[in-house]
Amino acid sequence: MTTNQSGERQDILDFLAKHRYFLRHTAQGLTDEQASTRSTVSELTIGGLIKHVASVEQHWAEFAQGKGEATPTEYTPEVMAAWENQFRLVEGETLADVLAEYEKVAAATDDLVRTLDLDTSYELPAAPWQPPGVFWTVRRVFLHITAETAQHAGHADIIRESLDGQKTMG
Repeated sequence: MTTNQSGERQDILDFLAKHRYFLRHTAQGLTDEQASTRSTVSELTIGGLIKHVASVEQHWAEFAQGKGEATPTEYTPEVMAAWENQFRLVEGETLADVLAEYEKVAAATDDLVRTLDLDTSYELPAAPWQPPGVFWTVRRVFLHITAETAQHAGHADIIRESLDGQKTMG
């Protein structure tokens, strides 16, 4: 008999897998140049979105293990440049490299979904937009990762459709 907790964990894993698939699907068959192409008025690109989602997922997975870091409170040109670079492929990065890194991050997160206590909670790191004293459970962290992935998969789908008409669904 399956317990609610093991069912819940499988639901989280299935939901993450579904939206990761949609995001990766938007990159299917693209060259590095296409993956770096802005096809809308946004600065976003498919390669950059995948890179960003991997980075964000890794950050939140670390938080779920009690390793949260404070968000910068001073937005220097260097901090802003580093933030912007996580949304694009920079010199020496390829779509294949970004996809491979995303797979590694996803596998590590999946292991955490299977093993961490979902009811453990941690205080969110200090940030200019975050009041002190807000706690998230590990469960909520995994749901947040899923929501971020789904949101950015939608962005990537619009970019891909603008590039060559391919759509994830429909």
